[in-house]
Amino acid sequence: MPEPLKNIYNERFLRQFALLVQTRFPKFDAEVFVRLVLGPGWDEIELKGRIRRIAGSLGATLPAEYDEALDILESLADGCRGFPYLFFPDFVERYGLGHWDRSVTALEKFTPMSSSEFAVRPFLLLDQERMMAQMREWSSHADEHVRRLASEGCRPRLPWAMGLPALKRDPSPIWPILEQLQADPSDYVRRSAANNLNDISKDHPGLVAEWVCRWQGRDARTDWVLRHGSRGLIRAAHPEVMARFGLLPVSGVHVEEWTVSPDHVPTGGSVEVRYALRMPDGADPVKLRLELDISFPRPGGKRYRKLFRLSEKMVAAGSRVAGSRRHSFADLSTRRHYPGVHRMALLVNGHEAASAEAVLQP
Repeated sequence: MPEPLKNIYNERFLRQFALLVQTRFPKFDAEVFVRLVLGPGWDEIELKGRIRRIAGSLGATLPAEYDEALDILESLADGCRGFPYLFFPDFVERYGLGHWDRSVTALEKFTPMSSSEFAVRPFLLLDQERMMAQMREWSSHADEHVRRLASEGCRPRLPWAMGLPALKRDPSPIWPILEQLQADPSDYVRRSAANNLNDISKDHPGLVAEWVCRWQGRDARTDWVLRHGSRGLIRAAHPEVMARFGLLPVSGVHVEEWTVSPDHVPTGGSVEVRYALRMPDGADPVKLRLELDISFPRPGGKRYRKLFRLSEKMVAAGSRVAGSRRHSFADLSTRRHYPGVHRMALLVNGHEAASAEAVLQP
């Protein structure tokens, strides 16, 4: 089993970082810093809590004057790159809300080294109009990391991040940023724009469908963003969006095989799904999207669905389409499996064509 990511913050890492701080601030008390970080409850604290603990410990050991402390961190930033240094922007989030201009400049500097996508959100909650104006400016920045921050930071449903209720209710301030970034030369930036669009679709499917209709066909990069950003609507078989991407209802499909084996699975085991379909006769090829739709049992009698793509391609009329997929019931950090009946259905362009059951045993 892989080691938890939170364990990157061990005593060795903290002492090495403390020595680095001392090169810029000789009065830095490394022992106090390490003791504060590794204090009561450290072993039980998860990743984001550890990031916050480190930022707070820096607040207690760097100079009390915010500008002076930030000067020290900024002088270290170029040598502190990568995920472990998320506590740099977290320091700004925690101590810099009352120093707007200075903090925004620091977040712009820190984001290429780690990412300021979480740290900008309290600034959005404090003054959304002002922060969104800044993010529109960032969307034209020369650095792709800063451009990505313009999109990633205002995602209404960014994982691990605090919510943005106002942008969930009304995403209109986000549209100018997506318009600027959806044809960006950087795949890194475009992927964030697509994820933002997908977030919006969960609360405003009609607005995203309108956006797709407005922008589709203008640019290959934009088309990719629109398609990836519509993935939630495609999984939900939104008819207008499905049609825009050529995923029309297909009648007359004959399911020759749909099996789930074994039909009783031990905890942590897996099943193999096999499918075969015969397309109806006709003159034109058809765009076919096949998905495995699993209904998972949960405690208390509730259930939830998750879709897994099997195939998406153009197929000739009258042709046979076949394949298989192995699905594991091993627990993941994002999904826990519970004993009981798992309904497994085959979706053809969003419509159920066949189903079977597998029982996960205690």
